[in-house]
Amino acid sequence: MSHHGFCIWLTGLPSAGKTTIGRALAPRLKARGYNVELLDGDEIRTGISSDLGFDRKAREAHAGRVTYVAKVLARNGVIPIVALISPYRTSRARARSEIGRFVEVYVTTPLAVCEERDVKGLYKKARSGLLKEMTGIDDPYEAPEHAEIIVDTLDQPPEAAAEQILRDLERLGFLAPERPASA
Repeated sequence: MSHHGFCIWLTGLPSAGKTTIGRALAPRLKARGYNVELLDGDEIRTGISSDLGFDRKAREAHAGRVTYVAKVLARNGVIPIVALISPYRTSRARARSEIGRFVEVYVTTPLAVCEERDVKGLYKKARSGLLKEMTGIDDPYEAPEHAEIIVDTLDQPPEAAAEQILRDLERLGFLAPERPASA
């Protein structure tokens, strides 16, 4: 089955649920016959971005590297699902411009909820002064102004968020509507 690639870019605060939603979305797209690759920001930091820190310049460089990989995948018919904080609008605008077929998904979750979900303890370290330049604490997160899709993780579990994204991708014309199974 031949498909045009496009990028699904999940952005939001740390611990908002981006990767979890991406993990729920990927098998649903694969079940429809699409080639999919989940690009998780934390995982990429252990590989091609292992030399980068967390200041603004490093975060933009990290987003640039992820953008390049997503662009290559998309132009080869793969749907990269990018789960990346990408806190700056300029980085996301650059990604949109370079990739072309791009869907920004804003995973909106209140900071207090993200702090409750934080299994790595990063927010706690940031609040105590042990971690500097934490997105949402002492480094800004610039929420999207015109995301194609907004997912509120307070109203739905990750599986429901993945289903919402599929419906929205159909509405936006990135996916053909799923046909009901014939009886």
